[in-house]
Amino acid sequence: MSEDHFHVHGPHDHEAEHRAEHDPFAGRIAVMTAIFATIGAMFGYMGGHTQNEALLYKNEAAIRRAEASDQWNFYQAKSSKQNLAELGATLTTGDQQAKYQKEVDRYKKEKEEIKLVAEKFEKASKDAEAMSDASMHVHHRWAQATTLIQIAIARAAITILTRNRGLQYTSYGVAAFAVAVGALALAHV
Repeated sequence: MSEDHFHVHGPHDHEAEHRAEHDPFAGRIAVMTAIFATIGAMFGYMGGHTQNEALLYKNEAAIRRAEASDQWNFYQAKSSKQNLAELGATLTTGDQQAKYQKEVDRYKKEKEEIKLVAEKFEKASKDAEAMSDASMHVHHRWAQATTLIQIAIARAAITILTRNRGLQYTSYGVAAFAVAVGALALAHV
């Protein structure tokens, strides 16, 4: 070691290095644990990614819902104006009545256009909500896979302490199950 660096080993570091050098069983378990930790890191990343994706879709749904609400409020305002124009057409005659009737027709047409826009925003909101739900489902799969791989790592740690081959194989089994759940998440199932 260089004189410019100061490095202190903990007692467990020395023991782990000693066991890994002189104990092939411990070395295999250490490699297995490192592989499990790498897989777990990937699962954790994907879980965070899908959760963020779900939140973005949820936000998009809220924005589209607000836009639809604005359009329906606009529709309602046009309805009120149409009602007033209908009242004016009823209470008047001649040119005034024709003027109010034109306004009634214009408001009806404008309302139909507004209704189409409002319905488009409502559909976009429902679509974004569905995409958010789908992303959250995948997020839960990644979280399950991450939890399972963490359990496999914990079992591997106990395996190295107890030197129990049964725990080693159950650690492999739990890790295999974690990978299967991760594959389901990757397939969006």
